[in-house]
Amino acid sequence: MHPLLNIATQAARAAGGNILHHLDRIDQLNVEHKGKNDYVSEVDKEAENTIIQTIKKYYPDHDILAEESGITKQKQKPAEVRWIIDPLDGTTNFLHQFPQFSVSIAVEVKGKIQHAAIFDPVRDEMFTASRGSGAFLNNRRLRVSQQKSLENALLATGFPYHDFSYIDAYMESLKSFMTNTAGIRRAGSAALDLAYVACGRVDGFWEFNLKPWDIAAGVLIIQEAGGLSTDFNGGDNYLNSGNIIAANPKLYKEMAQTIGKTVPTELRK
Repeated sequence: MHPLLNIATQAARAAGGNILHHLDRIDQLNVEHKGKNDYVSEVDKEAENTIIQTIKKYYPDHDILAEESGITKQKQKPAEVRWIIDPLDGTTNFLHQFPQFSVSIAVEVKGKIQHAAIFDPVRDEMFTASRGSGAFLNNRRLRVSQQKSLENALLATGFPYHDFSYIDAYMESLKSFMTNTAGIRRAGSAALDLAYVACGRVDGFWEFNLKPWDIAAGVLIIQEAGGLSTDFNGGDNYLNSGNIIAANPKLYKEMAQTIGKTVPTELRK
């Protein structure tokens, strides 16, 4: 395992321990509202601090982009290495003790994601990847599914929950996928949704308006498992636009065509 990935998995497991420690104490937590249907708890902050302190112990000169604390730069000019962190992806699930949440950590080197870890502390599942070295679940090699058509595909997605400006376009895409697939799941953690594409539990995923920390790790894990991840125009601008399609190569084309037919050009970025 690459040293950077080793630290990422250490940090993810430590943060997962923080999260599980509080899972049965939800009623005792301090919870803040960042915006409509957008919450942050003391567990998010504690888990994020655990991750950051683990990184700084070994790599004090690296930059960090984290959901709660934002951008942390160690020097005036950007470092070659940047860590992209979501300490608790699925906070609303966690606050309802709905067991679908995760820790997501990606390592970007010279502007390109090179290492990734997504940890599900409830199931003790660690999804990892290093560029060019494959994707793994608890050291077992991962491959995306071989599903060839939408008709028999199980897809995952995320609903708009605080920004409803694109809800009409989303509903058009949902309607099309809903009536032309075997089913759709909305579990509430985009990072785990992407990990599930990588291991074949779902065949594809699409969502609008995500943040870099939601998807940075999952994109690399899918690619290393043999899948495709793009923005809605078929490019690699997903970290900036937040719009993403991910699937096995056979299914990706049909999903992209559906997005092209249902999402207006101005939203396909």
